[in-house]
Amino acid sequence: MKFLKRHAYALVFTLFLMGANVYSLLKVFVIPSAVSTVSANTTSSSTSSSTASTSTGKVTKTDTTYKDDNMDIKITTGKTSDTTYYVADIKLSSADYLKTALAQNTYGTNITDTTSSIAQQNNAIFAINGDYYGANQSGYVIKNGQVYRDTDRNSDYEDLAVYSDGSFKTFNESDTTAQKLVDSGVVNTFAFGPTLVENGKIAVLENEEVGQAMADNPRTAIGVIEESDGSVHYIVIVSDGRTSESSGLTLYEMAELMKSYGVKTAYNLDGGGSSTMYFNGQVINKPTTNGNKISERAVSDIVYIGY
Repeated sequence: MKFLKRHAYALVFTLFLMGANVYSLLKVFVIPSAVSTVSANTTSSSTSSSTASTSTGKVTKTDTTYKDDNMDIKITTGKTSDTTYYVADIKLSSADYLKTALAQNTYGTNITDTTSSIAQQNNAIFAINGDYYGANQSGYVIKNGQVYRDTDRNSDYEDLAVYSDGSFKTFNESDTTAQKLVDSGVVNTFAFGPTLVENGKIAVLENEEVGQAMADNPRTAIGVIEESDGSVHYIVIVSDGRTSESSGLTLYEMAELMKSYGVKTAYNLDGGGSSTMYFNGQVINKPTTNGNKISERAVSDIVYIGY
């Protein structure tokens, strides 16, 4: 009893610190915190162009194809010695049809939903997971021309900037500001990485990895082949992994695949359990976090093709 009285202040202070630390961790990783909301399936007026159309014309589609007056999307499945991957060859009459969307149409911390759910809410024809911006407290976040976060992330990896003409360029956040990017025509940024292909050449080393992640992983990557006269040609690859049927790809293997399709620039997005490809109303790959269950992991944002 004397001990408790003598050390009561220290015990209370310790408990307070512990509680504060627990709350801080929960706030960062668990507790949803909305900052702003956006409208579903809309493009910022600052990025809309007169070349974009909301009229699809005649639509023809199968389980692996979609085509109308403005879009031509083909999905193929490939196999390495131990990994299944899915390739989307995407040709658009306007770069405006490449968009991003936020989970629950809300920007904030720990606001998540599955790729397929976000895609359906935004009438997406095709979609993949984005960079999971909500897992970080820093790093530029520009989506559909709007700056949501302008805090520089402390990372050696470069970000990807997508311009209004559909072109890609990688950059280091310390070399610019979010507002300067928007002023130069950037409509979307992705802060994950690394850059896989730059100027048509592989930009990663054979043993390079994201943080402490294991080498073979489910992966999501996006690349651009060309942009000309308003039209643009993209390649998107998603690989399965962490299962007995599909072990996954290394960053270098993903870079090799991207280079084989002739991309000028390719960038690594969030992977692991987040890696998901959605097309014509269905998830076409087998997303998994640990190999025990085939299911989508909820994410902060997606990249999609739609009107």
